[in-house]
Amino acid sequence: MKKEVKIYPRVIERIEDWPIYRLSKDRAEFIREIDEHTFQRLASKHKKDLSDLLVKTIYQERIRIKEDPWKVDPPNDRSFWNRISKRLIKKSLDRDNAEAREVNAQILQKIIHRYSEEIVGTFQISTFRFAQRFLTAFFNRIFNAAVGKSIRAMFRGKRNLFERLNVVGDVETVRSLFKHGTVVVVPTHNSNLDSILVGYAMDQIMGLPSFSYGAGLNLYNFGPAAYYMNRLGAYRVDRRKKNPVYLETLKTMSRLSIQRGVNSLFFPGGTRSRDGAIESDLKMGLLGTVVEAQRALVSGDGARDTVHGARDTVHGTRSTVNGQPSKVNGQQPNGKVFVVPLVICYNFVLEAPFLIEQHLRNTGKENYIRLRDEGMSVRSWFRFIWRFFSTTSDITLSVGKPMDVMGNFVDADGKSFDQYGNELDIREYFLSRGEINEDRQREEEYTKLLAERIAERYHVENVVLSSHLVAHAVFEMLVHQNPKLDLFGILRLPHDEYLFPFRAVEEVVEQMLEKLIEWERADKIKLAPELRQSPAEVVRDGVKNLGIYHTEKPLQFTKDGDIVSSEFRVLYFYHNRLSNYGLDRAVHWKAEEIEVLKVED
Repeated sequence: MKKEVKIYPRVIERIEDWPIYRLSKDRAEFIREIDEHTFQRLASKHKKDLSDLLVKTIYQERIRIKEDPWKVDPPNDRSFWNRISKRLIKKSLDRDNAEAREVNAQILQKIIHRYSEEIVGTFQISTFRFAQRFLTAFFNRIFNAAVGKSIRAMFRGKRNLFERLNVVGDVETVRSLFKHGTVVVVPTHNSNLDSILVGYAMDQIMGLPSFSYGAGLNLYNFGPAAYYMNRLGAYRVDRRKKNPVYLETLKTMSRLSIQRGVNSLFFPGGTRSRDGAIESDLKMGLLGTVVEAQRALVSGDGARDTVHGARDTVHGTRSTVNGQPSKVNGQQPNGKVFVVPLVICYNFVLEAPFLIEQHLRNTGKENYIRLRDEGMSVRSWFRFIWRFFSTTSDITLSVGKPMDVMGNFVDADGKSFDQYGNELDIREYFLSRGEINEDRQREEEYTKLLAERIAERYHVENVVLSSHLVAHAVFEMLVHQNPKLDLFGILRLPHDEYLFPFRAVEEVVEQMLEKLIEWERADKIKLAPELRQSPAEVVRDGVKNLGIYHTEKPLQFTKDGDIVSSEFRVLYFYHNRLSNYGLDRAVHWKAEEIEVLKVED
């Protein structure tokens, strides 16, 4: 049966009015701004050790070129860093004079400019429209073929990809915030498919304008991907580069982009969740730029236009003339930055075996055999998409309650409120002796608070799927059957010797489900519709979903209707989705009917 999906109208109808397009038109000036701000910050921070900073950066870059070259790297990469190194040695090192300082400044400026040119992308309307039409048509054709189980159905069917996407949460509030400030979406990160699915949902379902988003530079090794990402608003992130100059340039780009009103999307976890759990330890780098941008906006430093120096955006966003805020639609804008957590919920994850192997190697220091990352295989992507489309398994995007940069909830008008319902003025957080000032130590603490708040909301906005619950229940049964073994001992157990009776799994799921329903009523978590079924149906649904994709099944039924696992490590990955909730404490483990049967030879 075709599922009805609510499709929202465009927040900003004309692409020419999208902030990301206006920024792209002013790319050269934006890069000049990045160069200037980055240089000022680094020169101020490294007044006495600028030579050391340059030496460290050049050394790290030459090691990168030698040990980890990529196809996407510029052809003159080696020669550029060789020239920079020779000039530094000849004109600067072992000298303490004005000429050396001038040379250091020039070298730093060259490096910053090289990085900013690499990082900043463009947004071309023609490319966006083509990609929008092509990808929508392509995915819809595949969907129809998979549902109809024939290539002929590809052209006969009238199904749409968004039927497989459940977008839940207060979408209307998020949409309204585009009239009052800049929106920063911070999703959880599970799979390489996340960016595609989130972008599709925000464009085709939620009606939002395109966001600025980070794309790993390694993805640009594939020519067609590089062509489109270069023209669709992505900024390039090279995770090989860890030197302070590159990181500062990247953070400056993010901060100035937000100050210019460009809506942004990034994964604060930094990378895909290796263990399958919801992220709780978030990266401070890009989150810090959100706080800094808010301080700059309330102080008036962020009042700039993307083309002519006067801020000017359309359909309810900010506008300034000669540096002073002007009214939009008869209202005084507030220049705020809004943070929207987004939790992506899959029944099964494309790269789960690779991710959990990597996690176990890093944490257990065991000599695991490295598995190929299935997420980088085109064939595995198509296999995943086909399996996803041909089943009834949906992907849920849970849109969290919007917050300001201090983690206070905001309403549809962009007003902030504390936990008691009192309205707050975001400016007051940045005041010192009656004036707004830059205080890096204070803003670092604000960033930590924001990260904690986002992680907290991830766990509240998480939608529990049947696969999550059943995987968690079965693995906890295995743990309690082997109380003397640590995690790695449990994962080494022979899976073919363990059988989980259906009734025992049903009993554990029922007890955990009672606790989840209690938490849902207290707004501490969300439950998928299939969890409204009986515990027995929840178990059947969860096992079915976990058995759809992987060759080695995390869970599957025996002929007698009991449950077995072919891969404890992948089962552990899916178990971890609920690992931070303490659900095992909701189970009466001494009950006789809750037992795992060890199969005898």
